[in-house]
Amino acid sequence: MALDATAIREMTAEEIREEISNAKEELARLRYRTAFEELENPSFLRTLRRQIARLKTIDSERAAESSAPGAGEEN
Repeated sequence: MALDATAIREMTAEEIREEISNAKEELARLRYRTAFEELENPSFLRTLRRQIARLKTIDSERAAESSAPGAGEEN
């Protein structure tokens, strides 16, 4: 399932990490299958890699925001 950035931003940090884990497992299974048979939709590998990257980016953005000096303070 492809998630857009707005849907990911609505998820909690734990949900994002779980989704990353699930996507990595699925990617590994698909890569294994490509060694033995042709995939119906080979472009799904690219979609899955991009989804993982999107999830990791938003996760790291949140980590950077929470560790930034003065995080949560308003001027």
